[in-house]
Amino acid sequence: MLFNSTGFALFLPVVFLLYWFVCRKSLRLQNLLLLLSSYFFYACWDWRFLFLLLFSTLLDYYSGLKIEEHPKPAGRKFWFWLSISLNLGFLGIFKYYNFFAESFSAGLQQLGLMVHPPLLDVLLPVGISFYTFHGLSYVIDVYKSRIRAEQNFVDYAVFVSFFPLLVAGPIERATHLLPQIKRPRMADASKMTDGLRQILWGLFKKIVIADNCAEYANQVFSNSGLYSGPALLAGAVLFAFQIYGDFSGYSDIALGTARLFGIELLRNFAFPYFSRDIAEFWRRWHISLSSWFRDYLYIPLGGSKGGKWQQVRNTFIIFIVSGFWHGANWTFIAWGALNALYFLPLLLSSRNRSNMDMVAEGKMLPGLKELVQMLITFLLSTLAWIFFRAADMEQALSILTRIFTLSQSEYSLYISKTNLLLLVFFILMEWAGRHQTYAIARTGSGWPKALRWVFYYFLIILIFAFSGSQQQFIYFQF
Repeated sequence: MLFNSTGFALFLPVVFLLYWFVCRKSLRLQNLLLLLSSYFFYACWDWRFLFLLLFSTLLDYYSGLKIEEHPKPAGRKFWFWLSISLNLGFLGIFKYYNFFAESFSAGLQQLGLMVHPPLLDVLLPVGISFYTFHGLSYVIDVYKSRIRAEQNFVDYAVFVSFFPLLVAGPIERATHLLPQIKRPRMADASKMTDGLRQILWGLFKKIVIADNCAEYANQVFSNSGLYSGPALLAGAVLFAFQIYGDFSGYSDIALGTARLFGIELLRNFAFPYFSRDIAEFWRRWHISLSSWFRDYLYIPLGGSKGGKWQQVRNTFIIFIVSGFWHGANWTFIAWGALNALYFLPLLLSSRNRSNMDMVAEGKMLPGLKELVQMLITFLLSTLAWIFFRAADMEQALSILTRIFTLSQSEYSLYISKTNLLLLVFFILMEWAGRHQTYAIARTGSGWPKALRWVFYYFLIILIFAFSGSQQQFIYFQF
């Protein structure tokens, strides 16, 4: 069930009405409704994988209880590592087994040995990387005594499978979401209105911006050998806007939907393309994943407390693991490694935390230095996105070679004036709203009511005008 589908447009109001009008007086019923609705939502993808979701949930719930109640450290450690091993084991089998098997086979072929290991012909369970990380963070936090083990299974299961974040995040923490699930929630008209506004902006980013950019980006990457260097660069730029509009659009819809039920999810994007360096970019892009790796991998490895060599090692580890988290392909590993290389000069010069505020703070326009910094950072991230989007390393390197040699071709990329104007409009709206939690959070707050509604209807008309075909969200494949 896609957020931009007719099915979700029917599903959401039904759950909302049952939640606030039938179950309003009982927190227990509200949470049970959220759980059943989330399982139905997930079953719409493939009901068979519900058993995997339920097993993962039961495993971490029971492990948390056993970790907390066990009197001996050895017993606590046993349940901790059992949960970690099984979670990562399932993730590895479904997501990475074929990659390792094929890479192992290819390596042996280089030595003249022909080995053909069996491959798995199974679909990747949607959202497995996200709900696995929910469970991992919970078990780690219980083991480290940061939180108490959750006694109520329904409440814990809602934390893992709450439908707005189930298939593509944000990656929540038990310390943030579980307390909200356990306490009574009151209907708040202002928060619901804000939630609807964020859903509206998310749908605009997905349907009007991302899906239209996808049309051109797919055209270029599917036939990359036919296009000139400038056309390939334009295709990469359009993919940069596609993946941002797609993923941040999903996050906006998820956060807005959760707010309709009185729940606040973690912010996942903070206008990353207005960053002045790569370090700032990664503080603003997929924040829930970046902070997860910081807290559960980077800091346990020693973080930035050791010498420069240790800091460099830890930086490469988290970037490469982050790339591998996205998919079982050498292109994702290269994408992570390239971002680590971008980050390295900032780390070695201790300038990785030099841009902590928003660009052009309190100003209408950036200064020349800030503008150049933003353009360079955007270009670097765009070149890295080529590895993320390419089918394999050969295509990625071919595209980069053609871009840097300014190769020529008879095939050109023609972008309609309408789509260019929409992209400019989108950038301007994001810039104007960059100090807000999302671009139109307060847009029009001082306008006459009629003008404000004209703006909203304008966005709605654009959404319907460009909603010809439902495109799956990019991060569903991760």
